[in-house]
Amino acid sequence: MEVKDLESFSCLDNDNDLDLRLDDYHAINADLNRRQSTISRTRRSFRRGLSFSTVSFRRRSSSSTSLQSPPPVGSNINKAIPPAISLPSSRHRRLDSTTSVDASATHYQDPAAKMKLRVYLASPQKFDEALEFGFPSLHQDAIQSPARPKTSPDMVNGHPKTFLADDTPSLTEDEKSEYLQQDSPRTPIDMSFPGRPCHKSSTDRSSRVRARVVCEMGDGYAQASPSDREMTLRMTLTRPELRALEETDHIKPIAVNETPLEKAPLTVPVGETTNARHRSMILRKLVGSAISLLALLILSLAPTLTIAKKDGPTISKTKFEHPLANLFYLDDSNIILAHDPELWNVWRSADAGETWDLIADAEGAAFDVYPHPWNNQRAYILGASTDHWVTTDQGKSWSKWSSGHQAARMSGGRPFSFHGRDPTKVIWNGENCIGGFFEVCSTLSYYTEDDFAHVTTLTKGVPGGCVWAVQTPTFGAAYADEIANRVYCIRTGKSSIFSSKDYRLAGSDDYFASGDGVEPAMNAGRAVEGVVSVAAVKNYMVVATKGEGTDELALFVTDDTVSWHRAEFGEHKVLEEAYTILESTNYSMQVDVLGSRSTNAMGHLFSSNSNGTYFTKNIDYTNRNIWGNVDFEKVANIQGVYLVNTVKNWKEVMDSARAEKEIISQISFDDGRTFQDITAVFDSLHLHSVTEARMGGRIFSSPAPGIAMGVGNTGKSLNSWEEGDTWVSSDAGATWIRALKGPHLYEFGNQGAVLVAIKSEESTNQIQYSLNMGKDWLRADLGIKIRPKFITTVPDSTTLSFVVGGAHGSGSDEEYYLFKLDFAGLHERTCGKGDFEDRWPARVDAKGKPSCVMGHKQFYRRRKADAECVIDEEFKDPVPTFEPCECTVADFECDFNFERSKDRKECIPVRPLSVPQDACKDPKETFMGTSGWRKIPGNECKGGENLAKEIERPCSDTLKRPPSGKVAVEKTPFSASGFSQWYYLERGTSSTGDDETIIMLTSEQDIYLTKDHGKTWAPILEGEPVTAIIPNPSFHDSVYFLTGSGTVFYTVDRGDRFEKFDAPKPPSMNGLPVLKFHPDYKDWLLWSGQERSQDRTNIYYSKDRGDNWNTLVRGSRRCDYIHRADKDELIFCERYEREDPDTKTLQLLSSDNFFAKEQLIYDNILDFATMNEFIIVAQKTEDQQGLQVDASVDGTTFAQAQFPRNFFVKHQQAYTVMDSSTHAVFLHVTVNPAQDREYGTIIKSNSNGTNYVKVLDAVNRDHPGYVDFEKMPGLEGVAMVNVVSNVEGVDAGEKKKLKSMISHNDGSDWNLLPPPKQGADGRNYKCVKEDQKATVDCSLHVHSYTERRDKSTTFGSPTAVGLMMAVGNVGSQLERKDGDKTDTFITSDAGITWKSVKKGAYMWEYGDQGSIIVIVKENRPTRSVLYTLDEGDSWIEYEFSPDVDMEISFITTLPSDTSRNFLLWGRETGPGNKAGVMTVNLDFSGLEERSRQCDLDETDPENSKDYYLWEPRHPFQKENCLFGHISQYHRKRKEAQCYNGPRLEDGPHNIVQNCSCSRQDFECDFNYQRRPDGTCALVEGYEPPDHSAVCKEQPGAKVWWEPTGYRKIPLSTCQGGQQLDKIEERPCPGFEGEYQRRHGLGGFAVFMIVIVSLGAAGGIGYWVWDQFKKRGGLAGMGFGQIRLGESLSNIPGGQGRSTGESPFIMVPVAIIAGVVAVAKTLPLLATSIFRSAKGYMPVGGGSRAGSTGPYRSRDSFANRRQDYSDPTFVEDDELLGDDDEEV
Repeated sequence: MEVKDLESFSCLDNDNDLDLRLDDYHAINADLNRRQSTISRTRRSFRRGLSFSTVSFRRRSSSSTSLQSPPPVGSNINKAIPPAISLPSSRHRRLDSTTSVDASATHYQDPAAKMKLRVYLASPQKFDEALEFGFPSLHQDAIQSPARPKTSPDMVNGHPKTFLADDTPSLTEDEKSEYLQQDSPRTPIDMSFPGRPCHKSSTDRSSRVRARVVCEMGDGYAQASPSDREMTLRMTLTRPELRALEETDHIKPIAVNETPLEKAPLTVPVGETTNARHRSMILRKLVGSAISLLALLILSLAPTLTIAKKDGPTISKTKFEHPLANLFYLDDSNIILAHDPELWNVWRSADAGETWDLIADAEGAAFDVYPHPWNNQRAYILGASTDHWVTTDQGKSWSKWSSGHQAARMSGGRPFSFHGRDPTKVIWNGENCIGGFFEVCSTLSYYTEDDFAHVTTLTKGVPGGCVWAVQTPTFGAAYADEIANRVYCIRTGKSSIFSSKDYRLAGSDDYFASGDGVEPAMNAGRAVEGVVSVAAVKNYMVVATKGEGTDELALFVTDDTVSWHRAEFGEHKVLEEAYTILESTNYSMQVDVLGSRSTNAMGHLFSSNSNGTYFTKNIDYTNRNIWGNVDFEKVANIQGVYLVNTVKNWKEVMDSARAEKEIISQISFDDGRTFQDITAVFDSLHLHSVTEARMGGRIFSSPAPGIAMGVGNTGKSLNSWEEGDTWVSSDAGATWIRALKGPHLYEFGNQGAVLVAIKSEESTNQIQYSLNMGKDWLRADLGIKIRPKFITTVPDSTTLSFVVGGAHGSGSDEEYYLFKLDFAGLHERTCGKGDFEDRWPARVDAKGKPSCVMGHKQFYRRRKADAECVIDEEFKDPVPTFEPCECTVADFECDFNFERSKDRKECIPVRPLSVPQDACKDPKETFMGTSGWRKIPGNECKGGENLAKEIERPCSDTLKRPPSGKVAVEKTPFSASGFSQWYYLERGTSSTGDDETIIMLTSEQDIYLTKDHGKTWAPILEGEPVTAIIPNPSFHDSVYFLTGSGTVFYTVDRGDRFEKFDAPKPPSMNGLPVLKFHPDYKDWLLWSGQERSQDRTNIYYSKDRGDNWNTLVRGSRRCDYIHRADKDELIFCERYEREDPDTKTLQLLSSDNFFAKEQLIYDNILDFATMNEFIIVAQKTEDQQGLQVDASVDGTTFAQAQFPRNFFVKHQQAYTVMDSSTHAVFLHVTVNPAQDREYGTIIKSNSNGTNYVKVLDAVNRDHPGYVDFEKMPGLEGVAMVNVVSNVEGVDAGEKKKLKSMISHNDGSDWNLLPPPKQGADGRNYKCVKEDQKATVDCSLHVHSYTERRDKSTTFGSPTAVGLMMAVGNVGSQLERKDGDKTDTFITSDAGITWKSVKKGAYMWEYGDQGSIIVIVKENRPTRSVLYTLDEGDSWIEYEFSPDVDMEISFITTLPSDTSRNFLLWGRETGPGNKAGVMTVNLDFSGLEERSRQCDLDETDPENSKDYYLWEPRHPFQKENCLFGHISQYHRKRKEAQCYNGPRLEDGPHNIVQNCSCSRQDFECDFNYQRRPDGTCALVEGYEPPDHSAVCKEQPGAKVWWEPTGYRKIPLSTCQGGQQLDKIEERPCPGFEGEYQRRHGLGGFAVFMIVIVSLGAAGGIGYWVWDQFKKRGGLAGMGFGQIRLGESLSNIPGGQGRSTGESPFIMVPVAIIAGVVAVAKTLPLLATSIFRSAKGYMPVGGGSRAGSTGPYRSRDSFANRRQDYSDPTFVEDDELLGDDDEEV
């Protein structure tokens, strides 16, 4: 050590000795004003309790009689400076006490205290103990310390006590000095630069121990000299028994200098008397001598001294106008970015938070800011509009790029997808919303490969955006080159743009340049639908899908995008919004699955095998919250260590949503195989985790090896956050110590060498820090009090800088500050080899030995806790070393197609095993096969056990047993007179399990349940008076059972468990449904309760499945949830006026907050109905004589529906809303309501439900209101009806005569059903002249909806597209069902052709998606059924009741028609019959022809051996066009001997191309009606509709078309061809000038008009004359009007179907239209020629006639448009001569 380092001690060498005998000491000072000196110190905790630091000695005069201690002061002066000498004061005050004893020392007048002090000084052991634990305090205000550091300052006299009142700081404290009251100059302190403290020392030569005191500056003024800095010796007192009980008084904080180089000047008091000066000098010499001697002694003993260290962190602060959000570091740098969401600004700091700069490029326009997750050079500012910014140099410069759209509100607000290995590649998902009556938004995705220097469109109109396949650096490494450009997009399917059930995942390697992309075969080699989300987790990609009728999700996992598997969770389900993918490893995924009510949530924690397919449950009843957060954390960088919170009283929580959880904390050190309690001081420790997170990021740990912190308490369970203390562990959670009293926010720095904490529950001006892994804590002052919001540092916790954010003040005076804490310089020495543990074990077993995970032990090089040095490895993450272990069972997992047994000791097959060739000839043989185990990929164990070697297996484990070749039968009798209700609980496509569950109620009110489609039945809810079964239509696993009282039983798990609730009132008696369900939230219920005392119905609601009820509306008729994507709480209610049913006046109200606020929509309605996207309200007209219908699509805006002008409906007559699946409402309005004579008119709306046209008259209905109208399921636009052909006779009292008709274009054209020429018996039908050709007197007629006993029966099947069966007859009208002319018919081409399959009336049912069809006689004694395996070409009879006849009332199967099981419902008849009713199960899965699952190759479906692509068509259109396009569906080949298995996709597999428009793509416009010849004519006396309204309804529209009498069918996507709805164009208001520019004529154009017009007129004239001669005049030429087809419009007269499209529609109109078209085309031709002359000819315009190109995507088909990328797509603007280009 240099001599100058000792000068601070030698300056006191000449002072006299100081005797610490207390009596003598106080006697000497009886008449003296004691002079004080304060010694500042910085605390460094060594094991021996001593430390040295470079601080200053300062002396000053004071007559204060009490002592007070400030916190340590930071300093970066690197050498000792001689002390400043104090000048005498000019005055002094009289002592308050008459005693000569120092008030601070009066404590030692106590005999017990004096004795204790003497004992310590006299005993060597006690002296050593004093060195170790501290020495008695000299003042009476020292705090009685607890056994552990106390860190939360208490409030004394309105001031928080400093950390000197803890057990860690100095011995004594001073009161304010008297000289602060003098008239000498004083400098007010800026709290940003507080002054330094003064010091006083007292030493004893004999003991060589210095008792240290520190005085406060007082009143916030700077009093110390800038040069007053010296080295100080410090000792700490920690023994609580040596402290007085009164030590909690008079403790005040002192600020920390934010600029440590600056020290405030010392103001010296003057004017002391000579005696006072003399006594002061003597005292100073005595104290100095003692200190010098003690210091020299200790220096001689100390091996080294560390000098020039700072006393604390350097603190700087920055004030902001608003709190900053989303603050983050760019990894491995001091760059910080933060967002001001109030002013939409982004701030940047280049020095870890000390200074901040505003990003000027995005000032006032920044919506948010994002870091690149894998590259620390890049960040992205998301603009509030369409401009955005990117930096590639850590924010030094920013480049702007424009998207044209705002960011998408998708995926939790993450519009970017970052490539995991190439940082220049980014996908950006924007959003495009279109208005009208309701807003529909779609996602537009863009990609860049050069940091947004160039941005290219990826897809348009996708609902879920796009992501890279490689989203993490480690994903798919084996296929890195192959998948480098692979992207996946969630796209709409073909069936509907309003439902997510058909969302698909499409992938592409060329950014969809070559087409729609490829759907990955995720489920048993087939594509999946209902895609909900895509997520990347470490080495895995996870795709979640959801089918209809369930909230269960299917998770499909891949680690390479090549092989996909469904994740299996055993008996547990993964529910929508009820699973959480947790932090995972490279070899396993962790998923927590909800296992209770979401309102009091608990879960089950699962870990997967290495490919993410099979999950094993690790621990039950994990603590979750309603947002899906789970109390789970993996200790950073330590393999296999997890902390998790579980619910101790889980039974109570399961039984009641109101039970309060008792939460306990547990930890696993073996990758979740076992868990144990977290312990601290021989007690269980419980820590607050993710569900109560007060900080972002990790809760407990950081990359600092093994260091963990948390807030919690010991005891039986977790208390509130406010009751918790702050705990620390330095061994990865194995042991914990209490670090700080009370809850704190905390952070880790310098690889754990620095821990920083700040109070979280109160305002504070101090931070606390530890330099020895939490054993001891120091304090530093922020200068102002704040309410802390966060503390953070670089993600890898390697630096010495931290940022603290908080608010100061309140209300309008509230200010927001960010503080930078810089701990650099606390240690001057860089850590050397001796300062590290080279092999610190990351995990140890119960014996303290290193343990194994993934086949190796893990070690880190870690700084020792007591090493006083700095790790010079900033931004360098700790790197572990590994040591291999011997293999054990923990290193193996179950192989593919195996899963763990319940005891987890074996791997058992989940599917039959494949068998080697020539093996298992005899079932009793064995073969060598897989053991079921495999070594976990990436596991590094060596030697030891080898569970993966092959073993001998029995042949019984091989592929499934051979089929029996027979149909299996199970008959079950019931003691009842009949069946009242039954419901199939159909599993959704994403649902797990293969049960086929039915719940049935008999006429005797007995309830039965079967899980195997009726093979076995079990009674449920025995003895309960159940009156009705109400299934939840949106969640098929949920069923409710009503009783006559208010008790309701229910199951939400398909009958596995039953629960109940008490309804608020008994069920309503108004005959309407009692229980209603929300379509998205299965726990949201509406209950109609009867208020018996007032004979009225009240509606109640529950959001927790009946646990709690609230009144919704009183005096109501009914309420319904209205399903709208953006309005979860929208409810419509019919309420009687004044809540009094006697008024008979129904009001329609709505609310979107459960009627906290309501809106009156209509004050007098008849009823309302909802269907798909439409809400229909019926009310009386103003004159109270007619029916008025209003419609809405958003539930807010209603528009009056315009009925055809010649169509009047009295309000007393009924109406039936039938269907709106094709984006138009079909409404049946009753014309004749007389019983048994009911019929009415079908009208059809436009796409927003407000404009109706007449579709068909005289459609049959029955008295309850059912209509003979049925859409073909699975195929759009095909419908069948029965119409009354003798309307006049029926009105006069005759019986109805019915005819059947079919439409293939959504009701625009109707035709009679074509009859087959030959019957099932081989005889020809007499009236049929030509096969499949209908005439007025001879066609096929079928019994329809009004005659079915089972209303769930349909002609077709949703999964057997194109197949329909019906019972009817061939003739002029429909005959009796039980007549001799009745036959059973089938069609396989959607009704274009029919054939008779059996004589008589049969009931039918489809199985296995149409590959099996079973028919049985209806209500006639029989013993057999008939079935076909080839779509009715051949039939096989099977006898199911050989001994007794049965009369079958119903035949059923799963509603989806996917099962190979059927159920007959009936009773035995005739001799030997049993009383009661019976069910008969028929199982066709044993048939050899249906034993193999069909192979479906999605990539090449046309060449599949088991499937082909079937194309539906319109019977009168060329090619296979239907609704303007050619679509293809998967159909199983008739000859294929296999079964379909999982449900094939809904809707078409592919859209081949659009077709040219023809007359079948149009229907009559509003105020036009169909004439007998099929044309559309204006209703007499009415005006054409106002088409100019489109200019108001569609903002941005520039033109409208004059009405022609025709409008395109909403479903049609045709292009070009006959544009019957567009003849004359008009400009919208405001666009006249632009319209004129487009259509104006120049000189060249006029010239061309003349030339072309003459030529065209001549050509047309010649052609007309030629046709006139050839066809014999006008009649031969078919002169008339434009027709939609020669279809029936007047049934009594009757007409045949059209024989095809004539060469032209009508000559006069054609001539006129031709002339007009020529006149309108000439300007365009002129413009085109002019453009071509200037080089502006559009490229690839395509033709408007003929077929156009295919759709580029399913979503473009669903949205009825082509993608902009289609090279054959032509914008109207191009044809109109628009000069503007759209980018």
